[in-house]
Amino acid sequence: MPKPLQPLSDAELRESRLVFYKEDIQQIDSTLRDFLSRSKSKAAMLVDKDGHLITQEGSTERADTDTIAALVAGCFAATREMARILGEEEFTALFHQGRKDNLQLSLVGKRTILGVLFDDTTTIGMVRLYAAETARKLTSLFKKLGGRTTPEEEIGEGFTKEAANTLDSVFGNE
Repeated sequence: MPKPLQPLSDAELRESRLVFYKEDIQQIDSTLRDFLSRSKSKAAMLVDKDGHLITQEGSTERADTDTIAALVAGCFAATREMARILGEEEFTALFHQGRKDNLQLSLVGKRTILGVLFDDTTTIGMVRLYAAETARKLTSLFKKLGGRTTPEEEIGEGFTKEAANTLDSVFGNE
C-alpha cells in the first residue's frame, strides 16, 4: 500500500511555491504602475518561472497573457540552458524586437520574470534602466514577504499538529 502524502509545512510551501496575498499583489501592482509611468512602456507582467501569470498592469487586452506567461517561462528555461553551455550561471535579461512591439524580459530574484511590452514611444535604454530598478524593488519586496510569519507560526506548531490530529480522529483517519 502506498505511503500517504505528508502535507508540506508553511515554511516548506513558501520555499517551494510563491504565495501572495491580496495586499502583496497591490504592492506589486503599484510598483509595476510606477515602472510603466517612468519607462513609458505599454504593459508589464510578472510571471513565475513555472509560467504562471502572477499579475499584470497596462494595456494587454490584445494579448493572451496566460499563453505569453507560459512562453516567457519556456524562453527563460531555454536561455538558462544556453547560458550554462556558454559557462554563464544565467542570463538575466532577454530582448525580443518586433516591427511594432518589443518585449524585454528581466529576471526578478530567483523565481520570477518581469515581462515588459513597449513600442517606439520609448527606448530600450529607458526600459532596461527602469526594469533593473523595478527588479531590485520587487526582489526586496519578495524577501520581506518571504520573512513574514503566518498565523499558524504565531500560534505555534503544537496547535497546528493538535488540530490536525483532532480532525483525523473525527474523520477516522488515524
